[in-house]
Amino acid sequence: MTSNSVLNSIKNLWTRVGLEETPNLVLKGNPDSVVPSSFKVGHLAQASVALSGLAASLIHGDRNGGNAPTVEIDARHAILTFVGEPYYLIDGRLPKDVWDDLAGLYRTKDGHVRIHTNFPQSSSHRAGILNILQCAPTRSAVAEQLRFRNSLEFEDEATAAGMCVAALRSFAEWDKHPQSHALRGNPPIQLVKIADSPPRALSGSLRPLEGINVLELTRVLAGPAAGRTLADLGADVLWVTSPKLPSLPVVDIDTSRGKRATQLDLTRPEDADKLRDLASGADVFLQSYRPNSLGHRGFSPEELARLRPGIIVANLRGYGWEGPWQEKRAFDSLVQAATGLNLAEGQARAKSRNDDPSPKNIEALPVQCLDHGAGQLLAFGIIAALYRSMKEGGSWEVRVSLAGVGEWLRQLGQLDPMEAFKGNALPPRSSPVDEELRPLMQEWNIRGMNSFRGPMTLKALSSPISLEGISVGSSEVPGTLSSDSPTWI
Repeated sequence: MTSNSVLNSIKNLWTRVGLEETPNLVLKGNPDSVVPSSFKVGHLAQASVALSGLAASLIHGDRNGGNAPTVEIDARHAILTFVGEPYYLIDGRLPKDVWDDLAGLYRTKDGHVRIHTNFPQSSSHRAGILNILQCAPTRSAVAEQLRFRNSLEFEDEATAAGMCVAALRSFAEWDKHPQSHALRGNPPIQLVKIADSPPRALSGSLRPLEGINVLELTRVLAGPAAGRTLADLGADVLWVTSPKLPSLPVVDIDTSRGKRATQLDLTRPEDADKLRDLASGADVFLQSYRPNSLGHRGFSPEELARLRPGIIVANLRGYGWEGPWQEKRAFDSLVQAATGLNLAEGQARAKSRNDDPSPKNIEALPVQCLDHGAGQLLAFGIIAALYRSMKEGGSWEVRVSLAGVGEWLRQLGQLDPMEAFKGNALPPRSSPVDEELRPLMQEWNIRGMNSFRGPMTLKALSSPISLEGISVGSSEVPGTLSSDSPTWI
């Protein structure tokens, strides 16, 4: 029954993006028991990973004039990769925690808000929150100020200032929000044809995306995860970041596996010209910056299609393409809070313990499934668009949003609370790695990061995509975000 449910999800999104023929698929494990959660996060993980794998299989079979290889996806392996960076080791050492001390959930006068001060630009986000609250840079001081604030009013004020904040809502409260109305009825992934061009010609290859140039302009976490999946499947992924934005080495090294990494400052005309040259040779342009931030610099989907007919432009947003929040900053944890997932998960947990399911019960999902699910859907959409460009030509835009993935998760339904939280616990972070993780780990050489002891290695979870007879994965990872030159190989 569970496998049939996952298959139905796969078929629904497969046909939504205009694909028909489906390669053979083997689903292993029970996705409803891979983690303790009332939401079907294992279902979402297995289905989204399977979609990337199936699209890769389809395009590989077509390129090589034969049958598409069988795809195999294990539910536990898929959900473990949604945990991500906590499990990797550099020369046997665990990464540090990236969580900022001010980030997290706070009580307000009438409810709760979640603030996000981690990841790129965290210093400005942190300073912005402190400026609004006019308090000392300590968690206790922030908590004391927010105790007298209205959650929705603070969300509005912080959002207007460009900060990363979400008021905690129930499903009923979210359903009344105009942004919820804007998302309603839309699938979690959309393919839009943006221009005409002749059909794409791709020759035979050893790996599905061999010979595909991917220009990636993303930051933490969904966009880089999509690029990593494309690199695993053989694409030449050139990850371009700005030297003006702070790096996040703990996350960057895990999501840059198999890529090349370079930096360009688009405020400099010569670097903007360089990016334009790169785009003219790209098959895919993947970006996750705020809406129009690249469009204002001449890199809108329409401009890219004129520059490079046949290009696939993949865009990630927080809350979608319509509605009052279409430009609102978003992270996985904030979307969980704003859309009702945190409160619903907490109330289900309370029921599982026979506690009173009151609004005080708040719980985050066990993995960042909105980020990683969006990453897999982006990869799937890109490969599907490449396939359609082979068959019918055209330039295509792929659209995925974190909130859209959240809506998909909600639509999958919740499990019985008395059974949901009996799922398998996640392995602990440890060095050496936990026994369960050992057969799933792979080793990469770190390029351009040598210690006095010699070359360094990264050991991390391998790709959850298995394609019969095809090597999936890579052997190197850039040691810094400026390890490589801004050129195509």
